[in-house]
Amino acid sequence: MTASTPASTASSKPVRTRFAPSPTGYLHLGGARTALFSWAYARHFGGTFVLRIEDTDLERSTPEAVQAIVDGMQWLGLQHDEGPFYQMRRMDRYREVIGQMLQAGTAYHCYSSPEEVEAMRERMRAAGEKPRYDGTWRPEPGKTLPPVPADRKPVVRFKNPLDGDVSWDDVVKGNITISNREMDDLVIARPDGTPTYNFCVVVDDWDMGITHVIRGDDHVNNTPRQINILKALGAALPLYGHVPMILGADGEKLSKRHGAVSVMDYPAQGYLPEAMLNYLARLGWSHGDEEIFSMEQFCSWFDLDHLSKSPAQFNPEKLAWINNHYIKLADNARLAAMVKPLMEQDGADFSSAPDLPKVIGLLKERANTVNEIATAAMLFYRRPAPDAALLTQHFTDAVKPALADFAARCATVEWTKESLSPMIKEVLAAHQLKMPQIAMPLRLMLTGQLQTPAIDAVLELLGREAVIARLQPYLA
Repeated sequence: MTASTPASTASSKPVRTRFAPSPTGYLHLGGARTALFSWAYARHFGGTFVLRIEDTDLERSTPEAVQAIVDGMQWLGLQHDEGPFYQMRRMDRYREVIGQMLQAGTAYHCYSSPEEVEAMRERMRAAGEKPRYDGTWRPEPGKTLPPVPADRKPVVRFKNPLDGDVSWDDVVKGNITISNREMDDLVIARPDGTPTYNFCVVVDDWDMGITHVIRGDDHVNNTPRQINILKALGAALPLYGHVPMILGADGEKLSKRHGAVSVMDYPAQGYLPEAMLNYLARLGWSHGDEEIFSMEQFCSWFDLDHLSKSPAQFNPEKLAWINNHYIKLADNARLAAMVKPLMEQDGADFSSAPDLPKVIGLLKERANTVNEIATAAMLFYRRPAPDAALLTQHFTDAVKPALADFAARCATVEWTKESLSPMIKEVLAAHQLKMPQIAMPLRLMLTGQLQTPAIDAVLELLGREAVIARLQPYLA
């Protein structure tokens, strides 16, 4: 892989990236793309990719959601090097750091009730100011704090700097500067002592030595707060990159109304993981005009300089096209293992049917999904039930002698496409017919469908005995 120098605040450090989802639902496409970019960047530099589960939202986090994230990562093949780490198992560490900050004076106890804080904000809104906590309990030299309420447990607030700016060079968006006056003193621990999201993230990134944070741009507003806490702890700053969101074809934020947004919906719909990875990689990143590439190539090429500043647009047709490409490359036996359970649910009979991998080899060129292959392959594994009107239309008196001739020759012809094709042409010539006149009724009698792959290929795969047996009722 390329051994270029990583963009970093401390370029001598080995690259360490992380994917840190909240287990409040499925692994969505935007999260999967973030994981892919973080994974690829670590792979590019021979670094470490960490999986961290941010499960402090006790009301919404569920074991099922954790499993959905792990399943999605496994299906995509984005293997982590460390983890998964769970924030709920690190509570003692967070409390330790909060204690150190209280002792150092970079955090303080605040006894203002939620109602009092909301009243502060209302007063500021009325005055045309930005609503915020007013610092009632913030200790300052010479300041007298209110009496401590006897019946109230405090929150812990971070003592955010009052002056100056927070600036960082975002690897996607460029330089971003936020005035400290725009931020109030963030609550870093609730009255029950449970630490809050922005604080946990900071301690985790610090403890785990994360050098590069690649995440969605919905986290931009969190970054200045996290930088200030890291500075208060004397910790090294990671390099931040905020990737624009994925939009639907209508330009709106991708949601369920645009179709599947959970990664694990896609294997159920017949998509291959390598296709999904290839497609996600191109949503917000490019390497020249390359559209199709392996993950090894992607990791070799991937850098942060070519991440797009503009939102990416999800295109289901493009994903289907890429999936078709990988289906055509896929091993037929691998596809057969995916297809067979779907066909069994549909009532397929494999007892005396053609070899499934061979059938897939015939069908996969035109299939956009594995499910399409399963549907198309049923014609070989189910007794045909042609539409009576179509059969009347195509099985005419003019065609019957030719089909009888064809059936008789089936008993002796060598059963290969190479022999079946000229045999059919001989029958056509002998009865002065054209190919559709015999191919259409044959398709109906043998498969129940008018649209199939080339008739000689279908005949070869069905086998001599099955073809003769399926024709017999019509020629008796």
